[in-house]
Amino acid sequence: MLLKALDASISGIILTDNRLPDNPIIYCNKAFEIITGYDRSEIIGHNCRFLQKEDRDQKERAILRDAIKNGKNCVVDIRNYKKDGTFFYNELFMSPIKDENGKVNYFIGVQNDVSLRKKAEQDLRKQQELMEKRVAERTQSLKENEDYLASIVQTVRESLIVLNPEFKVLSVNDHFLKTFKVTTEDTEGRLLYELGNGQWNIPALKELLESILPTNNPVEEFEVEHDFPYIGKKLMILNAHRIELEGQYKDRILIAIEDITDRREIERRKDDFLSIASHELKTPLTTIKGLVQIMQRMVPPGLDEKFSSVLDKTGVYVDRLNNLIAELLDVSRIQTGNIELHKDLFDFDKAVHEAVETIQVATKSHQIKISGSTNENVSADESHIVQVINNLLSNAIKYAPDHKEIDVYLSRVSNFVKLSVKDRGMGIRVEDHKKIFDRFYRVGDIQQRFPGMGIGLYICDQIIKNHGGTLWVESELGQGSVFSFTLPLNKHAA
Repeated sequence: MLLKALDASISGIILTDNRLPDNPIIYCNKAFEIITGYDRSEIIGHNCRFLQKEDRDQKERAILRDAIKNGKNCVVDIRNYKKDGTFFYNELFMSPIKDENGKVNYFIGVQNDVSLRKKAEQDLRKQQELMEKRVAERTQSLKENEDYLASIVQTVRESLIVLNPEFKVLSVNDHFLKTFKVTTEDTEGRLLYELGNGQWNIPALKELLESILPTNNPVEEFEVEHDFPYIGKKLMILNAHRIELEGQYKDRILIAIEDITDRREIERRKDDFLSIASHELKTPLTTIKGLVQIMQRMVPPGLDEKFSSVLDKTGVYVDRLNNLIAELLDVSRIQTGNIELHKDLFDFDKAVHEAVETIQVATKSHQIKISGSTNENVSADESHIVQVINNLLSNAIKYAPDHKEIDVYLSRVSNFVKLSVKDRGMGIRVEDHKKIFDRFYRVGDIQQRFPGMGIGLYICDQIIKNHGGTLWVESELGQGSVFSFTLPLNKHAA
């Protein structure tokens, strides 16, 4: 019954006789034959080490020898080889069988093929090693990126603050510390509004952080003016973004602060100089213009035509200089907010036709064609609107010297009137579309070919904006340009 039970086991079982030399196998069950691939006749009489063949350097063999020598239990996972040479891992449970005197007569070994388990363990170890390597590489990469970003942040010539969602300061760069005369200990871990004994408790800043940013829209060019007790009044431009970096920093807030106090003061001084210089030039220029007109009327009959020609050219250049000074004065008034608009109802189509007619009389090189109509009266400063139309037409002529046709389109769009001036000249690059309306901006290649100060379109843009309309350009390089503006219809005034 015992032998039948042993043969029914799915584990390989052997008995060795410790009383005989080399502790040979004296019994094996059927499962052991299946596991090893050997027949019983090839097993009986051999020592168990025959299963290791030439693989004799395993440390588990020393554990087995020690257990046999000292008559102890042991458990090992040892590499064995089947009859056909196939490698497998053998999980061996070995126990001594002693007589009544405690002498070890036999050993019993229970064996299982655990190759699949071993393979899974090895695969797991390899995966762990691979993951540890990747984690180490990723950690190193993140550290390098962090060091790289930190070096960039510290060299940026703007003040930078990083906040958590509760508006506590996580970090600031050196420029912030120097500009606002604080230390790292005074800032990091503190609520932004509490910095500097409440110096940063600025209502406009609170509105930015608590009302605008939560909509997930970035804040750009947000102007804040504040009087700091220690460093005085500062005019600042704030840009704020919610950031998420590599899934680690969620809903952190990055604020970039540009101190424009000195720049704005320099611009104010330039505007003051511009205003003073323009006014000072206006008076003597008016006198010169009057004297030239008197001389033109007093030219005696029969005088040399060359003298009359020089006098006429002098009058032309005096007019150009007078127009330039008038534009500078307009710029000065716009910058100081003192531009005066005298709005009244006038026939928009009629004003456009008269302006075109005036320009057409003065130029013989181009043909200006008007199409469309609005049939509307607008409430606006007619002289300023005509100034805009004249500027757009003059530019169309100036920048399209080789193309003689200029088109003017009139239309009503919803509750606006719209005017467009189309030329077929050199065109404007897309990246310059917005810049051309900036004060004193001139496109590089245009500056070389066509003289000017770059204030005409700036004045036009400001005039239209002050009327509640918009001025824009559609153009591609080499494809001509279309300048358009709209003016709102004031039905109540009409």
